[in-house]
Amino acid sequence: MEFREILYKKEDRVAWIVINRPHKLNAATPITVYEISRAFIDAWTDRDIGVVIFTGAGDKAFCVGGDQSIRDLGGYKLSKEELERYRGTIASLPLEVGWQIVTFLIRYIPKPVIARVNGYAVGGGHVWQVACDLTIASENAKFGQAGPRVGSFDPGFGTGDLWRNVGLKRAKEIWFLTRLYTAQEAYEMGLVNKVVPHDKLDEEVMRWANELLEKSPTSLKMLKYSFLSDIDGLAGITMLGVGGLSLYYMTEEALEGQRAFIEKRKPNFWKYKTGV
Repeated sequence: MEFREILYKKEDRVAWIVINRPHKLNAATPITVYEISRAFIDAWTDRDIGVVIFTGAGDKAFCVGGDQSIRDLGGYKLSKEELERYRGTIASLPLEVGWQIVTFLIRYIPKPVIARVNGYAVGGGHVWQVACDLTIASENAKFGQAGPRVGSFDPGFGTGDLWRNVGLKRAKEIWFLTRLYTAQEAYEMGLVNKVVPHDKLDEEVMRWANELLEKSPTSLKMLKYSFLSDIDGLAGITMLGVGGLSLYYMTEEALEGQRAFIEKRKPNFWKYKTGV
């Protein structure tokens, strides 16, 4: 898989998705968003991958949201050549739509996603780190929203997930005032799981990843979907049900229904008694 604006590698059951625009503090374009979505879908479908690590290149930023230099009336713009090249992909959608697709993938991929926050996690980048299952931060990291300062806002996951993490009053403070918070302040308010010295960041991230890889992947998947079932309404319940359905498909009882249909006979589910 070739990418222009991200780095993607898979090693020892871990997928690394790295936004590779350090000259822009890893601000994302529609192409970035498209490439991130492709990487998440690949990690989702690769049965050898157990954990995803999501981060930004360099030492200054995880991601600072959308690239404001390509924003114009109506949103973020690609060149005519880029529009033609990426026609029919997520890159050709409005960036705000593609952003939510990536957020959806982070939340619904049936594998733990660790945000490795190496610097600024601001705006849409902050939304993404909040959506990740776990966050390990460098002591140099900074966190915050930028919407009202740059003429934007996130009316969905970016607000709802945040207040579940830090409480309603603090979430409104973060969004309304667009202040930056240190890694330690983020830890104290429940935004991150761990803060470490910058030179220990990769070591700590891999420690958490390897600990997760020791656990049952099916259990982790169902636990992730169980959390979503409580907070995401019917969509969350659906994913929990789909997770259960994938387990049911592994039983002889489920196969009996398929075989009976093919053989044009009545199924005999009771000889398996899976659900009894």
